[in-house]
Parts: sequence; structure tokens; C-alpha cells
Amino acid sequence: MFGLMQDWPLLCHRIIDHAATQHAGRQIISRSVEGPIHKTTYAELRARALRVSQRLDREGIRLGDRVATLAWNTWRHMECWYGILGIGAIYHTVNPRLFPDQIAWIVNDAQDRILLTDLTFVPLLESLAGKLPTIESYVVLTDAAHMPKTTLKNAVAYEDWIASVDGDFAFLDLDENTAAGMCYTSGTTGHPKGVVYSHRSNVLHSMMASTADAMGVSSRDVVMPVVPMFHANCWGMALTGPMNGATMVMPGPRMDGASIYELLNDYRVTCTAAVPTVWLMLLQHLESTGSTLPYLDRVVIGGSACPRAMTKKFQENYGVDVIHAWGMTEMSPLGSLCTLKPEYVDLDGEGRLDIQSKQGHPPFGVEMKITDDGGRNLPWDGKTFGRLKVRGPSVARAYFKDEGGSILDEEGFFDTGDVATIDRYGYMQITDRSKDVIKSGGEWISSIDLENLAVGHPKVAEAAVIGVRHPKWDERPLLVIVLKKGETAGKNELLAFMEGKIAKWWMPDDVVFVDEIPHTATGKIQKTALRDRFKDYVLPTAEAAE
Repeated sequence: MFGLMQDWPLLCHRIIDHAATQHAGRQIISRSVEGPIHKTTYAELRARALRVSQRLDREGIRLGDRVATLAWNTWRHMECWYGILGIGAIYHTVNPRLFPDQIAWIVNDAQDRILLTDLTFVPLLESLAGKLPTIESYVVLTDAAHMPKTTLKNAVAYEDWIASVDGDFAFLDLDENTAAGMCYTSGTTGHPKGVVYSHRSNVLHSMMASTADAMGVSSRDVVMPVVPMFHANCWGMALTGPMNGATMVMPGPRMDGASIYELLNDYRVTCTAAVPTVWLMLLQHLESTGSTLPYLDRVVIGGSACPRAMTKKFQENYGVDVIHAWGMTEMSPLGSLCTLKPEYVDLDGEGRLDIQSKQGHPPFGVEMKITDDGGRNLPWDGKTFGRLKVRGPSVARAYFKDEGGSILDEEGFFDTGDVATIDRYGYMQITDRSKDVIKSGGEWISSIDLENLAVGHPKVAEAAVIGVRHPKWDERPLLVIVLKKGETAGKNELLAFMEGKIAKWWMPDDVVFVDEIPHTATGKIQKTALRDRFKDYVLPTAEAAE
């Protein structure tokens, strides 16, 4: 016997339908690429998204066709997402921080037909256009007054493009399993792989993100997704905000601390999200200007491990709750968020920070386990390291074009490539990427724990830890440090700061100081580049062992 409920497909464009009906006048405030602040409403955004759908239909874009976006977080980019979704096409967010050859490879692999781009990226695309044979036309997200002269094929200003249709159009009824969006992994080994989201997976992911033990978004919030729409599906926020009728603040192209602070303060943002490097710039701005954050309630920090010192500073100096989050492109991307269950809610001081250093517990819709290399389940004791595996309705079951073949185990779990512990209350903590964990004398050392500890030193701006060859122990940790501007420090000062806070055998064997640490296109520390740079580095303990 089946239930007698209506068959109501979970479609992404129904989110903007809802927002335009129930929260019609709620604002979307954007810093435009041209410079000025732009304001619109959900009702206006939906009307313009319908024009995008109608115009794409006129261009011959059909069900399953890929439409690329190379753009910042603005109202125009949101309109494009919903317009693309509304005709059953697939939005393909391209990360401009990738190398040009990677961008060309991704666009060609996806076989994108139209590319919507911001003014910022027109020169880049002009240099690449000859390598993008599948692109039929380029739409520049601006108006006629700001439209540059360009060699791009069939280039048109976005405002002229959508003005050529009247908006008398209807979003399509689709199967909820229809492909909705594409995002490529960062491709740390080999070519990037395409992750294909469905309407169903996106809607369920945004429902998961909305819950009180996740981001807790409501219509009373002012939400600013600093995390770009081209980074892991914008962590779902371009869908979660409208789903709940929140006011949206879109930061556009300016990600420096002063610009982010201006929007946070001027528009009374209550909830925001980004990677740690963004918040490092904001905190430096706050410290240098003596500014405060009177309106901000919570900040979601993910993409890489949130340093303990950053959590402490946000909470103790500025009264802002930190939600440490973890996820992957393959997970849409949220996998866990560190909100406090009753077992931990009464903790304060260092005990509270101990828990907040974890990546947290998964919302309903994500299941986790840790296993050894043989696939055997490991205990949830908060100490035992294992391979972190996940499954759920917003977790990928395969890559685009079946790249990489089967990616699930016999129980349907996806191996994240992370090494983690899970405690008895379900709190997960990433201890490393499986390829970054340091294997010393048959035991594992977490590079992430060492990095977070080192960043707690008041003179340190950024830290990275890699394993370096050792004749006796196989590998030993090397600490790579970037000091804050104007600061000086030596190896002994850093090691003395860490002493007593970790097991003696975890202590780095040496410290090197560099001007900068390389990062991937998504802001993560590029350990492969560091390992290559220091592949012939001889540790002082190695010389003694030989």
C-alpha cells in the first residue's frame, strides 16, 4: 500500500516561486562588479529569472544542456541560476581561480553551450576563446553602458539579452531527479571530475542546511554568502536563503577585509559563511581599525580546518558564534556542522573550544562511518583514526561521464579521502587528508592539529605541516610558517610555544619561514606544492640518525 499524498517534485525553481510569493519584497543587496550597491527583491529576481529562461529557450537551450557561469556572487548570477534551472538546463559554475588550461578543459569536458560571465573575466575568456569550441555565445553580465569592446563570439550585454524577451514564460515541470547543476572537483590528482547535482539533491540539501542544528536560516536573517557560487555549490546558500525568505547580501568581487566589513555592518548581516582565509582578512581589519560586529550572530567556517584561535577571537572579542563546518563538492557540499548538542552545550572556555575544533555532527540526510584500510568499521571513541566515508541523498554516486568508475563501497558509502575520528556523541573531527597524514614509525600524526596549534601563536599568520623523509621514522613533520607583517620569530620560539600542548613525538623536527604558502583555487593549502618544494629537505634529526 502506498501513501495518498500529492506527487510534488522537489524542483529548485519552486524555491524562487516560494520566495517571490511569501517574501516578495525581501531584498537582495549586491555589490555590483561595476561598483555601486544594487538592490532588488525576490519578486523582481523571479521575474528576471523567467526572462533568462525565455531567452535561453529562444537560443535553443534544451533539457540537459550545460550553461556555464564564470561570475561573482551578485543578483545577476542568482537570476541566471534560477533561469537555467527553470528550463531543465544545467548551471555549470566555473572557478576563475583555476589555471586557464584547467578552465578550458572543464568547459570542454562539460560541453557548455553558452557562457555567462562578469566583466572581470572578459580578458581571460578572450585569451581562451580559441580553445572553447563548444561555446556558441558569451553573455556579459552588465548593461550596454558598461559593455566592453570584445572579440568574444556573439557577445552581448546581459541587460540587452534579457530585454529582448517579455518574461511571459513558465518554468518547466520536471522530474525531480533531473540534473540541475555541475561543479568540478579541484583536481588535486589528474583532471578535475564533474559532480552533477539533481533538483532533488539540491532541495534536500538546502532543507538540511536550514535546520536549527545546521545554519539555522530563517526569514529574520540577513544572510551573506561570501563563499563564491563557483565554490562547491555556494554551500547551498543561494538556495537556502530564498527557501527561507532571508534577506540576501551578495558581496560581488571585493573580498578584502574592509569591503566585507562594510557590507556586514551597513546591512546588518546576521549569518555569513566562507573559508578561513577570508575571515583572517576580516579579523585583521577589525584589529587595525578597532571596529566591532554588533549585528553578526554567527559565522560558518569551512573549506579547510578553522583554527582554534580564530574561533576564540570571533567569540570572545566580537560575540559571534562560530559554526565549524565540513563538506565536499561531492556532498553538495555540507556534511557536518559543529553546533552544540545538549551533552556539550554547557561547556565554556577551553572545553568548549575543544569541541568546536571538531567539524561537528551530520544533519539528517548524511550518514557517516570510519573504517580501516580493509573496510572494517572502527569505534566511535573520539581517538581512533579511520577513513571517513559518507552516504545520503545529496552525496554523489558517480562522476560525470563515469570518470573514475565505481566510487561507492558495497554499502553505498563514498570514501571522502579524509582521515577522521568520531566521538560517542557523533562529533566528527578531520585529522588529515589520507594523502597528507604523516606516518611516523608506524603511527599517524595529524598535520591539521599541528597547523591549528601553530596558528595560535600571536606572531603567526599561517602555518602548514608536511611530512619529510626520515631515515629512521619514515616521515617526520616539518612546520612551514608565514609570520604576520612586521613580526619576527625564530624556530625555538615556535617550538617552545607548542611544547606541552601535544605529544612529544608529534613535535615538528624543524621549522622554516616563508613569505607565502601556496593555495589551491578553492583556498586550501596546496600540500603537493609544498612537498615538491621541500622534497630534498634534510631534517636536523635525519642527519643525527644517519
